[in-house]
Amino acid sequence: MEKTSQSPHPLLKIAEIQGRGRGLISTQPLKPGEVILKDSPLLLYSASPLIPSNNTFCSNCFKIILQSPIPCPMCTFSAFCTSNCQSIALSSSHTPWVCQSLTQLRNILSSHNLLIDQQIQARFLISAYNLALISPSSFRVLLSLQGPSFISENDALLFHSLVATLNPPTSEFGFSKELTSVLLAKDKVNAFGLMEPFDSNKERGVRAYGIYPMASFFNHDCLPNACRFEYVDSDVNNRSNTDMIVRVIHDVPEGREICLSYFPVNFKYSDRQKRLKEDYGFACNCDRCVVEANWSDHEDDDAMDNEGEENEEEEDEAMEEDVDDEVNGNDEVEEGDQDFPHAYFFMRYMCNRENCGGTLAPLPPSDASLSTVMECNVCGNLSKCDELMA
Repeated sequence: MEKTSQSPHPLLKIAEIQGRGRGLISTQPLKPGEVILKDSPLLLYSASPLIPSNNTFCSNCFKIILQSPIPCPMCTFSAFCTSNCQSIALSSSHTPWVCQSLTQLRNILSSHNLLIDQQIQARFLISAYNLALISPSSFRVLLSLQGPSFISENDALLFHSLVATLNPPTSEFGFSKELTSVLLAKDKVNAFGLMEPFDSNKERGVRAYGIYPMASFFNHDCLPNACRFEYVDSDVNNRSNTDMIVRVIHDVPEGREICLSYFPVNFKYSDRQKRLKEDYGFACNCDRCVVEANWSDHEDDDAMDNEGEENEEEEDEAMEEDVDDEVNGNDEVEEGDQDFPHAYFFMRYMCNRENCGGTLAPLPPSDASLSTVMECNVCGNLSKCDELMA
């Protein structure tokens, strides 16, 4: 049962979905590759520990700095790619209080022995309390987002005491342990990572985290019908380089919930469930998880191996037709398809580049024509897919 509300985005609306909280559903039929959301962050904060900046990326736009960095005039934690980025940051995200707080926090790290993850959480709280002062309306949006109730009392007390030593600026929202706990909860389930460029020889790192007001409503599915793209290092004219772009992967009917995968789609069942429980506080019971719940880890490995082989071989026409019906939203799934309902998804929509694990979506349609070029949302690789025109 759904209860809908108005949305400023014409292709999506927010709905209360039974057992899943609020989510986003399509307001009209969507075509493969269609851009359904361009979302700008409420706030961004660095994913680096509290050490002096290595000046590899800008502390405002988070692009890689290709020329001599422009340092922050007051601290050693930030550097900028241009004087314009420096000017913007000093009047918004990197105010004198933020600058001073990062320095103070670094000085007391030895006594608190904060782990790297905790240092990043402290960065978030500094950014959030700063947002309350410089943009009360954005802070209200942040408070309106969903958040779990499993933030521990010890964490709330630790971080509240840390921020209290930084003399947070006075805003209409006040400063309290309860507010700190609420903010930590919002960050835990709503932050998206802005990732480092793909490198097949090493694990992909997170450059920064951002909280996006509309994208935060996307629920998870282990076989998503949309995926997000980020173009942090690109030069763009009609949007910010930190905007999130979300495109649908295949045809989606009107009224269908739009879901992302919160991690690479090639994770094993046990790894997916562990990640979702620890990071987001829920167990997934999507169609794929229902099928894989009774698999052993050995069967899970065999299935992934088979999926890799299917990327190199054509499926027979009967399987294509059956799985196409499922992927395109047909609710009637033949009994035999339930044994392995996601095989075709991996064949068509998962990048086969080594160590990538990204999801493929067509480039946006041009006029009335669908694109036959698939783009990976991790490595950026482009590939041809004539099947989309069949």
